[in-house]
Amino acid sequence: MAMEDPELTYQYIRRAGEVHRQVRQAARKYIKPGMSMTQIAEYIEDGTRALVEENGLESGVGFPTGLSLNNCAAHYTPNAGDTTILQQGDVLKVDFGVHVKGRIVDSAFTMTFDHTYDKLLEAVKAATDTGIREAGIDVRLGEIGAAIQETMESYEVEVGGKVYPVKSIENLSGHSINPYHIHGGKSVMLVKNDDDTKMEEGEYFAIETFGSTGRGRVIESGDCSHYARIYDAPRVPLRLTSAKSLLGTINKNFGTLPFCRRYLDRIGESKYLFALNHLVTQGIVQDYPPLCDARGAMTAQFEHTILLRPTRKEVVSRGDDY
Repeated sequence: MAMEDPELTYQYIRRAGEVHRQVRQAARKYIKPGMSMTQIAEYIEDGTRALVEENGLESGVGFPTGLSLNNCAAHYTPNAGDTTILQQGDVLKVDFGVHVKGRIVDSAFTMTFDHTYDKLLEAVKAATDTGIREAGIDVRLGEIGAAIQETMESYEVEVGGKVYPVKSIENLSGHSINPYHIHGGKSVMLVKNDDDTKMEEGEYFAIETFGSTGRGRVIESGDCSHYARIYDAPRVPLRLTSAKSLLGTINKNFGTLPFCRRYLDRIGESKYLFALNHLVTQGIVQDYPPLCDARGAMTAQFEHTILLRPTRKEVVSRGDDY
C-alpha cells in the first residue's frame, strides 16, 4: 500500500481542526447552567456532524462528547435516561473530537459559571501551554511531563478560606494519535517520569493536562458510557448471536473509533447491553468507565492536538478562545 502524501494528511487534520473550532465556539455560547447533559452533548454532536458533513467512516464525530463534572475528570457522557442538570457551581470539562478520514482532532476545555475555580482553570491552561511549548521532534516524553507538572503545581486555589494546591493528575496523560486510533501508543504523562521515548517527525499528539484540588489520582467510578473496539483485538469465535450482530454494527459504524451507548441508540440498536458486555469480556471491545478523583475535589482539563511537521510544530486545534 502506497504511503499517503503527508500534505493530504495535514489537510484532513486541519479540516477537522476547523470544525472543532466552529463547534466549540457555538457550544461555549450555548452551554448554560440548567441544561441537561444530554442536551449539551447532542448540541455538540449535531453541530459536529453537520459541519464535518458526516459520512460513514469517512468523516464524523471522533469519539463520545466528554462532559465530566467536578471530581470526575474524564470519560463521562450521559447514557439514555440520565437526567443530570448542569449547576451554577459545576466545573465542566468539554472534551470532543472530530475526524476526517480517521484523522482525529482531540481538543478540550473547561467551563465554570462563577469565579471560585478560576485559578484551577488558569493552572491547567498554563500547564497545557507548557506541554505544547516543550513538545517537538526528538524531545523525550518524560521531560515534557516534568515541565507540565512544574507549571501546574505552581498554582493554588482558595475555596471558602481554605487553600488547595493544584496537582497534576498522575494517572492521566496526553497521547499520540494514529488513523482511526485515538490512543496511538505513546503517552505524555503529566508528572515527572523517566520515559526516554522521543517524539518523532510526522507524528501527531493530543497534549492534554488535568489538574485537581484533590489527591491528583483518578479511579474508575460510575456507569460506563464509553467503549471502543480494541485496535488489534484477537479474532474470537463468538457463539452469542446477539454479540456477533452487535460487533457487525460496531465495525460498520465506528470501526475502531470510540463510541457510547447513545450512539448505539441513535442507529437503532436496542437491548444490546448483554451483548456489549460479552464483547468486553471476550477482549474484543474495551470499556472506559468515568475516571474520578476523590469526592469534593474539583478537576479541570485543557487539550490541543499538535502536528510535528518537519519544519514546524502546528497546533491544529488552536483558536481565539484557547
